[in-house]
Amino acid sequence: MEGAFARSVRRFRLRAGLTQESLSERSGVSVSTIRGMETGKRRNPQLASVRQLACALDLRPAELDELLAAAAGAASGADERPTMPVPRQLPSPPAPFVGRRHELDRLNAALRSGSGAAAPVVISAIAGAGGVGKSWLMLHWAHRNADRFPDGQLFVDLRGFSPDGDPMDPAVAVRGFLDALGVDPGRIPVAPHAQAALFRSLVADKRMLLVLDNAADTAHVTSLLPGGDTCTVAVTSRNRLSGLITGYGARHLSVGTLTDAEANALLVARLGRGRVDAEPSAVEDLVGLCGGFPLALSIVAGRAHTHPHMSLADLAGELSEGALDVLDDADPAASLPAVLSWSHRALTDEEAEVFALLAMAPGPDISLSAATSLTGLGRSRTRAVLRSLEQASLVDQDAVGRYRMHDLIRRHAATAHQLSDSARETALQRVLDFYTHTAYAAARLLDSHRDPIELAPPLPACSTQPLPDIPAAMDWFDTEHRNLLAAQRTAVAHGLHRTAWQLAWTLYDFHYRRGHRHDQLGAWQIAVDSAGRLPDVGAQILTYRLLGRAHVVLGHHQEAIAAMNQALALSEQQNDRALQAKAHYTLASIWPDGRRALEHARRSLDLYRGLDQPIGEANALNAVGWYAARLGDHDTAREHCRSALALYHHHQDVNGQAQTLDSLGYIDHHSGRHHDAVRHYLQAISLYRDLDNTYETADTLDRLGHAHAALGRDDQALGVWRQARSLYRQQGRDQEAEEVDRRIDGLGRGSDPDGTG
Repeated sequence: MEGAFARSVRRFRLRAGLTQESLSERSGVSVSTIRGMETGKRRNPQLASVRQLACALDLRPAELDELLAAAAGAASGADERPTMPVPRQLPSPPAPFVGRRHELDRLNAALRSGSGAAAPVVISAIAGAGGVGKSWLMLHWAHRNADRFPDGQLFVDLRGFSPDGDPMDPAVAVRGFLDALGVDPGRIPVAPHAQAALFRSLVADKRMLLVLDNAADTAHVTSLLPGGDTCTVAVTSRNRLSGLITGYGARHLSVGTLTDAEANALLVARLGRGRVDAEPSAVEDLVGLCGGFPLALSIVAGRAHTHPHMSLADLAGELSEGALDVLDDADPAASLPAVLSWSHRALTDEEAEVFALLAMAPGPDISLSAATSLTGLGRSRTRAVLRSLEQASLVDQDAVGRYRMHDLIRRHAATAHQLSDSARETALQRVLDFYTHTAYAAARLLDSHRDPIELAPPLPACSTQPLPDIPAAMDWFDTEHRNLLAAQRTAVAHGLHRTAWQLAWTLYDFHYRRGHRHDQLGAWQIAVDSAGRLPDVGAQILTYRLLGRAHVVLGHHQEAIAAMNQALALSEQQNDRALQAKAHYTLASIWPDGRRALEHARRSLDLYRGLDQPIGEANALNAVGWYAARLGDHDTAREHCRSALALYHHHQDVNGQAQTLDSLGYIDHHSGRHHDAVRHYLQAISLYRDLDNTYETADTLDRLGHAHAALGRDDQALGVWRQARSLYRQQGRDQEAEEVDRRIDGLGRGSDPDGTG
């Protein structure tokens, strides 16, 4: 009967382009012996003859090992299919199993696409290392598909990340596989490479599944890969095994955390529907605190199961107070901190330090530029260390190159490596300097006419991110918004109050243009408190003034007036006319009483006219024009707004031009010049869009709709109102969106939708 040795001899002979006769002449081995080897009738091939053939066939060392191993298999009888046992080594299937539909589909697709040419499938967790459910998934899939591997399933835990020892030597795994395949111990070669070659010979042409669990790295598994094209290999590892993917065509499959629905289903499967449904709020908290980590969820479920009288609310409370303590256990395999520590133990000192630094970085994620300042290692070295942490599945890099850590891994990282106080404080100051200085540069791009503030110089090794223009600045703010808010809170927590109020300053124009009204208010509330802790009256005046503006945008008129009165009082104490002018300008926007507002606008204009501040004067001129128009004095309004527009043009203040064109549109509309109103509104909208100012774009679109409606252009009115409504909804301005809805409905019914636009 033909076996692996017979197939190998024939394959190598045919590759060399030789007949049996020509091989006999070249090797000195008789034709009958070669024929017997290829037909399987020569059951006990002599090693000397095998070596003669190998020399004649010009085999490489690895091919010689394969041929010798196959010969040993033939001699032992292991080459004969009927005598070879069918191994069924898969551990018992895990239960309960939930979710992972996408991952299971990917595994099935890999098996179908292989059609016998099974490139290894690599499973590696991105959102977290140990405890994310790699083995859980693989064993579930393997049991579901066991019938597709009639020649058996081999399994080995390679102990790449083990609490009680070093990783398993691959040679030990090979020997275990040979035992499972029924090879007589006396016929097993001594040399590890020969054992591996024998293993490859035995599984060649067999439809088998090899599950190599918990591999440390690519080198850990390469000697275990079959040489044929009929086996399927599945490898689980906390590392990405990029060498296996690149060198062996492995298919990469990322295993992330469970969705909230899947996490809920896991708790139901473990605790029962009744107990879960009885405390829905507590279950929601548990799911959120575990962050989709299967091991964390299983530990929590086990705790609840062994303490049936403990409420899930109490368990959630304990978890929120000290998640890692609750998820710890004397059994290392059932302890999330222990499981994560095995990954941490494999890090170099430099990687471990960066891992700890990332845990304290403000915000949910971090860019390479910010991480470079955090670590102080330089961009190239920081990228290399982050790549190593990503390979270890301790951080995840998303599609746009940002890095993030799962919350539980972040908590572990914060305590796993002890940083000195000096290293911690310096790194934190560097990353806060990065955010503050980059945000300041971005804010200056958004409004170069704004009065600058003075920042302390950044620490050495802090490298800010260059931003070339307004779109780049707005994109950077969009991306870093949550991190900047977190940076402000971090600054307060560490007593860095100057940084805290200055971060609010850098965010002002971005918040205004994007309509982030509540974030604006929160930032300035923190800023006022921080400035009040500093001996800097100018900072206190500025923060009170801009807090007032944040309140008025939200309709908090009393709070706005109180804040502005504080700013005005401090300005008067300082006898600073410029600060008083700014305070009156802001007070004008606060008073719902148009006459009081106009008084403050005129007072601001009078003060600015005695100063050499043309942009401030233009702001006040526009304000006088706007409030005069609101009171029906259109001639005065138009005169002041035209003067403001001329100043803005002369000093190239695009934002001021847009605001004044909007004011002129309002004046034109309410004085019956609807065509002029449309023209001015469209000019304002064009400039606002150039500035990426969606907040004012929405308001001007709304007002443009009134001008179109007054001209009987119902279709145009509907179009711009729908645009305005969409922007209002995006900005959370529900009241404005509802008012636009009413205007749209009124236009559809034929009633007059015009109002104060």
